Amino acid sequence: MSDLRQIRLTGRATLDDRLIRQVWAVPFEPPPGTRAFTVELSYDRSRGVLDLGCEGPGGFRGWSGGARSRYTIAPSWATPGYLPGEPEAGTWHVLLGLYRVPLDGLPYEIAVTPHDTPPPPPGPGPPPPPAEVVPAALRRGLPALDGLRWQSGELHAHTVHSDGTLTVPELAALARAQGLDFLAVTDHNTVSHHAELPGAAARAGITLVPGQEVTTDLGHANAFGDIGWIDFREPADAWAPVAGGRGGLLSLNHPLGADCAWRHPLTERVRTAEVWHSGWWDRTWGAPLSWAQAWRDDLVYLGGGDFHRPEENHPPGAPATWVLAEPPERGAGGEAVVEAIRAGRTAVSAGPDGPLLLRHGEEFVVLDADGLVLWGPEHRSVIRGDRVRLPARPGPHRLETTRNEVMALCT
Repeated sequence: MSDLRQIRLTGRATLDDRLIRQVWAVPFEPPPGTRAFTVELSYDRSRGVLDLGCEGPGGFRGWSGGARSRYTIAPSWATPGYLPGEPEAGTWHVLLGLYRVPLDGLPYEIAVTPHDTPPPPPGPGPPPPPAEVVPAALRRGLPALDGLRWQSGELHAHTVHSDGTLTVPELAALARAQGLDFLAVTDHNTVSHHAELPGAAARAGITLVPGQEVTTDLGHANAFGDIGWIDFREPADAWAPVAGGRGGLLSLNHPLGADCAWRHPLTERVRTAEVWHSGWWDRTWGAPLSWAQAWRDDLVYLGGGDFHRPEENHPPGAPATWVLAEPPERGAGGEAVVEAIRAGRTAVSAGPDGPLLLRHGEEFVVLDADGLVLWGPEHRSVIRGDRVRLPARPGPHRLETTRNEVMALCT
């Protein structure tokens, strides 16, 4: 039993505070002898939403947004979303994100419980067995090109490290069972899940791409690659140069996504965006494509399912993003997927088995699209047959039904 005294901190988040900046830091100093600590945030959740995070003397230690009200940091383990390690001496900060604050303010209380003996970690469940499903790219007999292979995957998914309900191994197994070749795990404002990716990938037989959804009140963006943490508190103009400088890339998420639509000003518009998001329920609605055409004329189109939990009934890969990349059996992993996106070798379909339009060298390869219409900037034609090759033409193209419902996109 710890004999270290609990620290209690109280305050009131105001609407004026939220307009000054989104994230505030509440300082505390763990007493000497602290080997671990637990933070608990209390407030009236019927009146607002406060996000939660942590920063130590040595830097950022984690974020759970509004998904949790409690976390523990210990030498060898931490609550998902947070980084383990010996608590350094000095001033720490509980990070409060003022996500929704009423006009008259929102009182809160923070309890910091120091531990002189680290508490045991919660016991992990057994990893799911690997799926027997043949990945869609192999099952559909897609051609190779110059040693590269088409692969299907999901580029936007969450786990218990932010606001998802599945562990990293459970999510990897589910994505593999959907017939996907790769999965980007993009938890909100944290990279604590990255340490779990290699083991989960090996068990499930799927490529796992390290990612982070850089999440703010004015828009979200995915940072892809094993590039460390991107500070979401910095101006959005800083995110892409940091990601690119570390060998990764930044992509805008759901730019027309209700209250999380992209509203940040950018000096230089990024070249990659999640044009097809799972929230695009009515694909006769042309706004996502109109936005993409207005954003920049060489935009690389991606899809993202934004998976959080199975009960939402849109599994990983709905929509599916396809990349022409170095195959993983050659030792290429998530970095090959990132490089394919950077090069613009992408396509998007409603799912791994849906109608498919690929720019394959000098040709379009069109699968399972008999009776659909191929639309491009200067070309349109009816597809006749389930496996068709056509001369490729410049610019983004799409497959549509006769009622203008989008079925596939290709950069």
